[in-house]
Amino acid sequence: MTDRKNYRIISDSATDLSKEDQRSIGVRFVPFKIDIEDQTFVDDDDLNLDEYFYAMKKTKDPIRTACPSPMEFEEALLEAVESDGIFLITISKELSGSYNAAKVAVAAFQEKHPEVPVHLIDSKSASAGQSNIAFMLHDYIQEGLSFEEIAERIEEFVERQSTYFVLESLDNLIKNGRIKKTAGLVVNALNIKPIMKDNGNGEIELFQVNRGFKKSLKKLAEKVIEEAESKTIEIVSIAHVGTLEKAMELKERIMEGSNIRRIHVIETKGLASGYADLGGIVIAF
Repeated sequence: MTDRKNYRIISDSATDLSKEDQRSIGVRFVPFKIDIEDQTFVDDDDLNLDEYFYAMKKTKDPIRTACPSPMEFEEALLEAVESDGIFLITISKELSGSYNAAKVAVAAFQEKHPEVPVHLIDSKSASAGQSNIAFMLHDYIQEGLSFEEIAERIEEFVERQSTYFVLESLDNLIKNGRIKKTAGLVVNALNIKPIMKDNGNGEIELFQVNRGFKKSLKKLAEKVIEEAESKTIEIVSIAHVGTLEKAMELKERIMEGSNIRRIHVIETKGLASGYADLGGIVIAF
């Protein structure tokens, strides 16, 4: 153990945290930008979610997302230049160019400031998965671990973590070409609520198909409880798109069936809301 250092956490806005958690952990966000027809929404604290959801619903066009530029990441790094070290989290590099943009920024920053260590983290996830990484980084910093120890532990955590999601509506995934239109329309018509998961490499795959959202929530809870029987789960984050009641139901089911007590329920910001759509749930553990 060492004396606690002044380490800083930076993330793209695919990490979902409440404003209170953002302040207490001390995360500096670098926002995505989201284009809907002729409107550009910046995924920051000033984003008006009601206006954003309305724009998504009224258009037949896909949303267009732009990850932060290397210059924007470097600006955030320069703001933390007086720190003892910086941890930078991005959405899975299989889902976005954010990681590569951050990598360019880190190289440029360290060329100017080689004395400040930076550890770039490919979350291999998004939303709630990145939330857990931010929470765990904060824990390790509070423990007074060295920069190298934190970097090693957080990479181990990334490898252990799983992310699942279930959507109330597939409309946005259909619009954005993530699901074929014909298949998506059939799934919607039959009230099928598939559970999707990461495949361990940051890509998305189908986990399970159920009729009805309630059944999928039940199956998600059972999956977490089953995992908790065979391994230690330090933390669970449940990110929801305007569906707090469902998120709390999922949390209660997990707490009733397991000894997991650290469960964060978080409302999604712009990026995750754009793909998960209203009523969607993302859980990571």
